[in-house]
Amino acid sequence: MRHSRRFAWLCLFAAGVCLFATPAAAQSVNRAAIDDLNEQLLYVALPLTLFVELTLVYAIYRFRNNDRPRPTIDDPALEITWTAATGAILVFVGVSAFFVLSNPYISPAAAGPTEPGGELDDDMEIEVLAYQWGWEFHYPDANVTTQTRLVIPRDTDVRFSLRSTDVIHSFYVPQLGIKQDIFPAQTAVARTNATQNGTYRLYCAELCGSGHSRMHGSVVVLNQSAYDDWVADQRDNATTAARVAPPA
Repeated sequence: MRHSRRFAWLCLFAAGVCLFATPAAAQSVNRAAIDDLNEQLLYVALPLTLFVELTLVYAIYRFRNNDRPRPTIDDPALEITWTAATGAILVFVGVSAFFVLSNPYISPAAAGPTEPGGELDDDMEIEVLAYQWGWEFHYPDANVTTQTRLVIPRDTDVRFSLRSTDVIHSFYVPQLGIKQDIFPAQTAVARTNATQNGTYRLYCAELCGSGHSRMHGSVVVLNQSAYDDWVADQRDNATTAARVAPPA
C-alpha cells in the first residue's frame, strides 16, 4: 500500500512538472514547429499515462487479497468506448503530424517550385557538399567557400542544396530542427530560418564509414550586419591568399 501511494504521488508530481515547466525558446522556425507538435502530443499522452497508471495502482490495491478471481464480464459499451477513444486520439495525432510535415521548413517541397516566382526562389542558397568525412559549404551569392563551419544570417530563409561525393550522409542540426539524408548522385533540399544567434552542432546522422564519428561541424547564426562583415572578411582573406600564392 505504501509503495502504491508513493508511485501515485510520483506520477502526479511528474505530471505537474511537465504541465507547468516553461520550455526553452526554439532556435529556429523548424525547431518551433517540432516543439509545438511535441507539446500537443504531450497534452494527450500525459493524461492517458496517468489514467492507466492510476488504474493499475487501484486494481493492485482493490484486488490484492482476491483469492477467487473470476473472468472479466463482457461489457460491449465499454469496449466500444475505448475503441472510439483510441480512434479519436489516433486521428488527432495524425492531423497534428500532417500539419507539421506539410510545413515548408520541414518539407521544402511544400514551399512550391524553385523557379523564379516560387517561394523558394527568395531564399538565400547555400550549397552543401558531404564527403568522407567532412563538410564543404559554398555561398554562390557571395562566392565564398568554407569547410566544417557554416555561417548563416538570423531571421533569413535559407535553402541548403545537399550533395554527396561518395556514400549516404545525413545533414543533422538538432537544435535547429534540421535533418535531411543525402544520397549520391542526387541533390536533396533542406530549409530553415534561424531565430536566435548562437553556435550549434552539425552532425552526420548516417553511418558512413570508419570516420563517421568525426564527421561533424558547427552552424553559426549571426545577425545580418555581423554576417555581412563575416562575408567581407572571407572575401578579403581569399583575395590575400590568392595574391601571396606562388605561381603554378
